[in-house]
Amino acid sequence: MTTPLAPQPKGPVDAERHLEESLASVREALTGLRFGTVALTVHEGRVVQIDVTEKKRLKPS
Repeated sequence: MTTPLAPQPKGPVDAERHLEESLASVREALTGLRFGTVALTVHEGRVVQIDVTEKKRLKPS
């Protein structure tokens, strides 16, 4: 699953809002994830993409 984020912020208020939105998106990606990875893509100091890879554990036969 890939989550695109909002456009690049223009000023300090937008930068703060972008940071809060990025943190909320990371928190959402981690919620309920038991096994897997969360990868952030950062451009010019801002999170622009979040990739979540979830692993499903199967019981041995």
